[in-house]
Parts: sequence; structure tokens; C-alpha cells
Amino acid sequence: MTKPANFYAGGLDHATHRRKDKEWLAQRLAHAASRFVPVWRNQSLVVGAQGDAPRAVCPPCPEISAPGIGETETVLLGLSGAQAYFAIDLSALENPLQDIRADDRAEFVDLRRVGPLLPREEGALLAYARGMLHWHARQRFCAVCGNPSRSEQAGHLRRCPNAACGATHFPRTDPAVIMLVHDGDHCLLGRQRAWMPGMHSTLAGFVEPGESLEEAVAREVREETGIAIEDIAYHSSQPWPFPSSLMLGFYARARTRDIHLDGDELEAAHWFARDFILQHRDDDRFRLPRRDSIARRLIEEWLRNP
Repeated sequence: MTKPANFYAGGLDHATHRRKDKEWLAQRLAHAASRFVPVWRNQSLVVGAQGDAPRAVCPPCPEISAPGIGETETVLLGLSGAQAYFAIDLSALENPLQDIRADDRAEFVDLRRVGPLLPREEGALLAYARGMLHWHARQRFCAVCGNPSRSEQAGHLRRCPNAACGATHFPRTDPAVIMLVHDGDHCLLGRQRAWMPGMHSTLAGFVEPGESLEEAVAREVREETGIAIEDIAYHSSQPWPFPSSLMLGFYARARTRDIHLDGDELEAAHWFARDFILQHRDDDRFRLPRRDSIARRLIEEWLRNP
């Protein structure tokens, strides 16, 4: 049975075949039915951010016109039916809400604040736009020769215009493994010093060059807690544009139980009983990770399937 998608995954037809069609792109950019997904300094435009049912705001072309908009980065995100969606970077504007004509209740907020409350398809759309524009903002110059690069293929490629170089750069995704280690009716959760009080989560880390995903899972668990694992099994993946990761979720069974912290990444790590997690309400002593994270899904599915 196919697993449902995690938060921030799915939604649009990416319309890869249209990215080189300049005439079609020009028509879609000017079309009244097209929608723009504004991003301002890594924040997304929503209404209802103070409530429990926020919604994404994606204005049409006439509402997104403002002085200087023509010089901003625009990226084709894809199609929903015949309707095109474009990400647009408003970061150069000091007061974007004054310069675009959008819903008076709209505001720019950090997607991490409202993501779990948005409809799934809207959260995925805002995450995609945020990730693409974050990449463009950090790829203004060729990484090979240092010349200013230019956007091509509807924002899905940057090319160095230097004839002696001509390097091409594609949007970057950093693979990271995230794993729930379990042993019978207990699972291993850790916490970092920077997290909110009480929050515990699954272990995670970036994949290093020259290693498989399974090797990365085993290495990260061993480095952070000193625990040896076996029976590593893939679960699912999640785009995590904060700023540019792809989280690859796994389960693993512990071969050893003694915890030896590395003293660097984790402040604490403990074995938690299934019954304790099921019965406990979040507080400053213990709370689960955020609801839009794959970490939360790994834990909840383990809790439901003894």
C-alpha cells in the first residue's frame, strides 16, 4: 500500500517540459489566471496566521505589480490543471505589503510557524517556493569563476555567462537521514540545547560523501549516542526547505542500549517507553517534535504499531 505523503511534499505538476518555452512562459507570467507565491526574506504570505486555520495568499499578476518587481527573481513552480504558479522574490522591497495589492489581512510569516496548520497542498506550495528562492539568493555568483550568474529555464538553472567558464548550477538539495531507533517497547529520543524546553526528537544527520543511506544512519546513531543498530529499514522522505534538505526517514533496531553522548550535538538522549509517550501531555519536561515533521510521523506510527 502506498504511504501518504509527508508534509511539504506533492501538489503541482512541475511542468518540466515548459521550462525552455520562452513564449509560453511569457504568456503565463502575464495571464490573469496565473498565481504568484510571494516570498519576502524567507517568509511566506498568509492570512489567518494568528488563528488555527491559516491559508496561503497567491495573488494574480495585476495584484503583484509594484515598482521594482520586474527585476526580482521569478521561478515557475508548475501547474495545477491549466493554472500556472510562479514563486516571486520580494526581498528587495522594504514594505512589501504596501507595494502589492493583496488581502488586507495578509502578512508575511515564517512557514515553520504555520506549516502544520495549512492545507497540505498549500503548505507544499509555499515550501517549494521558499526553497527555490533561497537557492537563487545564494547562487548569484558562479561557484567556479566568481562571475555573476544568470537564471535560465524558468528559474531551475543558473548559468555562468563567462565564455571561458559557462558552468551550470542546479537547485541544491542536501540529503539527511532521520531515524527512530527502537528496542521492544522503548524508543530512543534526543534533544539539542537550542530546542524549546522539553522537546525531544529522533536522531538525524547529513549524509556524507562516499556513504550509503544505511551507513549514514548507523554512523549518526553511533556518533551521537554510542548505540549500535541493525535491521535498518526505509520508511519515507520529506522535503524540508529550512533551508534545503531532503529528509530520508528510517527505522532501526538497537543492538546495544547503553547511551554515551558525544557531548557536541545532543544535550541529552534517553529511552522512552511507548506507554509513557502515549499517556504524556506535552510540557517543559517532555514534548514531541512538531506535527509537520517526518520525525513526528515516525514516532506516531511506531506508537500505533507495537
